[in-house]
Amino acid sequence: MLQVAKKQYAVIGLGRFGSSVSKYLAEMGFEVLAVDESAQRVQDVANKVTHAVTADSTDEEAMTSLGIRNFDVVVVAIGQDIQASILTTLILKDLGVPYIIAKAQSELHGKVLNKIGADKVVFPERDMGLRVAHHLISPNILEHIELSADYSIVELVIPSFIIGKNLKQLDFRTKYHCNVLAVKRDDELNITPSPDEPLHEKDILVIVGKNELLTKLEQAYGES
Repeated sequence: MLQVAKKQYAVIGLGRFGSSVSKYLAEMGFEVLAVDESAQRVQDVANKVTHAVTADSTDEEAMTSLGIRNFDVVVVAIGQDIQASILTTLILKDLGVPYIIAKAQSELHGKVLNKIGADKVVFPERDMGLRVAHHLISPNILEHIELSADYSIVELVIPSFIIGKNLKQLDFRTKYHCNVLAVKRDDELNITPSPDEPLHEKDILVIVGKNELLTKLEQAYGES
């Protein structure tokens, strides 16, 4: 039987975001190298990951000695030190790391990281703020995920006033130009929901569409 090698990950910067990423990857069974300048932060995750090392990620020799280029993916999760984030990303790129994910503090920081070669830039604080805001506006919205600047996916717990109705009656496609991708019911995901089947209490609709139209949908269906 063909054995497929698991990806190896390195996470640089062990604040709340970096430590969460490194622990989660390790729990999923992947090999994880966790790196931070702070010995205390390294110690905090040492028994949760494969390897944890105290090192300066802006020191190219230190990164080379760790064999960082041998990891499939490196996550640059450095927090407030934007200069260190940028320099670390540059070093990783120069060392030939195959795939770099970098955390950004702002849109400008993100643009710089993209320019210098980060393969993916994430905005955890901004994205969490977006999710909280959507939940405050529409309590029935469980999740809001941006796919691009124009499109998103939302998870909507159906409000009481549409229990018993079906997707054909709701007609999201005509009213909001949105598509229902799936219906979650009792921890099961139906990716081919029947347009004629009545919706049940606590059903969750997974919907994709344009952001401005999804906002209108959320306002109309986001509360019981």
